[in-house]
Amino acid sequence: MRFTVRPGCLMLALLGMLSAGLPARAAEPPIRVGVLAYRGGDHANAVWEPTVRYLADRFPQRGAEMVPLDLPGMDAAVAAGGVDFVLTNTGNYVELEARHGVTRIATLHSSRSGASGAAVGSALIVRAGREDIRSLADLKGKTVMAVDPDAFGGFQVAWGAMLTAGVDPYGDLKELRFSGFPVDRVAFAVRDGAVDAGVLRACVLEELAEEGHLDRAGFQVVGARTEPGFGCALSTGLYPDWPLARLAKTPEDLAKAVVVALFQMPDGHPAARAGGYEGWTVPMDYQPVHGLFRSLRIGPYEHLRDVTLLDLAREHWHWLALAALALLWWAVHSLRVEHLIKVRTAELRAANRDLRREMAERHRAEETARERQKEMDHVARLSILGEMASNIAHELNQPLGAIANYARGCTRRLEAGVGSAAEFAEASRAIAAQADRAGQIIARIRDFVRKRAVQLEPADVNGAVEAALQLCEGRARSGNIPVTRSLTPGLPPVLADRVQIEQVVLNLVKNALDAMDGLADGEAGEGRGVTVRTGLDGEGRVEIAVADRGHGLSEDARTRLFDPFFTTKPGGMGLGLSICRTIVESHGGHLWATDHPGGGTVVRFVLPAAKEKVDAG
Repeated sequence: MRFTVRPGCLMLALLGMLSAGLPARAAEPPIRVGVLAYRGGDHANAVWEPTVRYLADRFPQRGAEMVPLDLPGMDAAVAAGGVDFVLTNTGNYVELEARHGVTRIATLHSSRSGASGAAVGSALIVRAGREDIRSLADLKGKTVMAVDPDAFGGFQVAWGAMLTAGVDPYGDLKELRFSGFPVDRVAFAVRDGAVDAGVLRACVLEELAEEGHLDRAGFQVVGARTEPGFGCALSTGLYPDWPLARLAKTPEDLAKAVVVALFQMPDGHPAARAGGYEGWTVPMDYQPVHGLFRSLRIGPYEHLRDVTLLDLAREHWHWLALAALALLWWAVHSLRVEHLIKVRTAELRAANRDLRREMAERHRAEETARERQKEMDHVARLSILGEMASNIAHELNQPLGAIANYARGCTRRLEAGVGSAAEFAEASRAIAAQADRAGQIIARIRDFVRKRAVQLEPADVNGAVEAALQLCEGRARSGNIPVTRSLTPGLPPVLADRVQIEQVVLNLVKNALDAMDGLADGEAGEGRGVTVRTGLDGEGRVEIAVADRGHGLSEDARTRLFDPFFTTKPGGMGLGLSICRTIVESHGGHLWATDHPGGGTVVRFVLPAAKEKVDAG
């Protein structure tokens, strides 16, 4: 409970008469009051000299004098007993109380105190317009200046608030500077841009503006908050105002007399106006300050930073006992686990040997399967050529017959002694052209049937289709079946074995030609013949389609078309389409058959496009 003593109180009047009646001691020195000069000696004299003069008037036999001190000087003066009373900030009082046993006898009632009577806080200031520093958390990575590490409102209160906001001023700031007293230097450093932010005791910013030292509009307060009844900018909570404390050596009767004199100060006294206060009240509760210092581990609680092993053992013995039990359990468990590991390792070694043996056998089986697949592919190609042997022979007979005719014609002209050199040269060129034609046919057949390893490389689909169709030309002519090409130019290449793709196309075209055998021209309807198309499907894959106008597929044939050994042709082995599907799927593609809208069957397969480009042909 706070109260301000007025001159009309009877009890205090009696105490005043007692104080006035103290026996005079001419030899006694003046009452010395140490005052914290947080803004320098001149400011301290202007603010507190009237209060000290007031005391001097109340004690004319002794008089009174003010001793302006900074924080180190305050500690030294109290330690040496150079003053009788100290008027200092809240935090410094708590430290002096712990260090030297000073005792608060009154608390200042500031004219700017909040409703609770608390009046000490911190304002963190930045230059106006700094949008990057709106809250205390934004101070990370910034340069901050404070007056002194031991300044209560000038640093320690702000320190606690920054820690609450998740900012450690000694670890998270770019730089933490201390200007030393007076505190005005901090505001000027912020104004001049020397630092990003500064810590001021609450109300110092307003005082500097009132005194004309700076423009208040040029600053903004970080994390601004309000306290009921407190009229200054604030970034933190409020703590009790400055105390007046007596030293342990100060006589108790003198302390009482000084307190009575201060309590009897009239309202509006010039000393109160100069000091910016309304009066004095009984000592307030300073436990909030102790709580702050305890959380910061400073002042009387600095020893909390140094924790010995014995302290830890005394405070946490139950946890240490639990840790010892856990360690014992871990040791027993480790021994058990080590034994199990040895057993499991032996079992794994045996399992690994069995697995390696199985993998080797599987690898051999896969190699055997691949070799058999190669043999089946080769046999299938030989089978296709065997079925087309008569047509291939017819293809070879044409250039061979032409060669024979040209040769006999040249012989007859030579025997008859007729013919010019130009005619014989022309005949020779024709013979050479037909020989090249026959050689190309034989080369295509040899490349198609020879055994070799699968070679995956970017391949031109249109070129593979053309090569397969050239092998079928004789078969198509002999059956009088037109073969229509609809090859889309500029198709992307596919990563494939070109010979295998030719094998698939050749098999599909041969099946289409077989489906057209025995049909009269009228039976096949419009568009009689075989059509081979290439292009891209909707997913960017290369598509090859072979369509015929035959009888089409039955329902049973459609479901079993790609089964091994299923065939609809007399004497067929039933392996062609099965091998074709295996080849296409091994290239990452898909093969399927559908009914032709105009009658017959369309067999399609798609292959994924390769990323590399390849020359056509």
